Amino acid sequence: MADHSTGIAWDLMVTPWHLDELVPAFPVPAGAVVPNLPGLPPGPVPARMSRLHRAAADAVAGVPRPLVLSGDCPTSRAAVAALQRRHGDLAVVWLDAHGDFNTPAISTSGYIGGMALAMLTGRTPGLFDDELDLRPVPDAGVILADARDLDPAERDSLAASQVHCVPAGPAGLTAALDRLGLGPVYLHLDIDVIDGAELPGARFPSGPGPSIAQIAECLAAVCASADVVGAYIACAWLPEHVANPTARETISRLAAALGATLSWPD
Repeated sequence: MADHSTGIAWDLMVTPWHLDELVPAFPVPAGAVVPNLPGLPPGPVPARMSRLHRAAADAVAGVPRPLVLSGDCPTSRAAVAALQRRHGDLAVVWLDAHGDFNTPAISTSGYIGGMALAMLTGRTPGLFDDELDLRPVPDAGVILADARDLDPAERDSLAASQVHCVPAGPAGLTAALDRLGLGPVYLHLDIDVIDGAELPGARFPSGPGPSIAQIAECLAAVCASADVVGAYIACAWLPEHVANPTARETISRLAAALGATLSWPD
């Protein structure tokens, strides 16, 4: 596959919330844009999330090549909806220790954060009061890497789908991208894909897995192999840990693998 590394700059953006809860200590790199945060009246969590997602979608739509640092995975629906406005249909590369393929019908916990990839593939109709004009991404256009921690019904749903499930390694990812062919790609990383021993303070540590260095190789390989028009790092640390120096260092290393250099205010 041809090398798609172009050196095009990233437009940094931060969505500093987890589901419907703002994370005041969320780190914001120098020069990053934070969407204008709407007021969040009391009400159901999905309705409050919808207000945040609309603000994020509008902000992402206003930049050429977004790199979003977020406190959760569901805000990806806003990023993808905005990228579809600019680029049309997208393929999705999703690196995550979890499948994020639960739905309200099969989830044992009801945790909305575990439904993010299901949202993108059209499996959660009616969950939100505003669908953002998001067009479902066909299963066959999704590459899911790692996903070592799955609920039983979620595992069955993935097995019955056409999602391409691969190990988190450069060779498997580039081979899967080669099978998909050319086209714009949205690249999504949840930091919990990284070995739990290297992620103190993660919200949902998933035990042994790829190292930070191995995931950085994956990100670089995807960027070299595909036309990555938008990227997203779900910085899913606990609120009291996300601004720690070790978390910032990890975010910087992952961003560097994408070709972005972050600097942090004092």
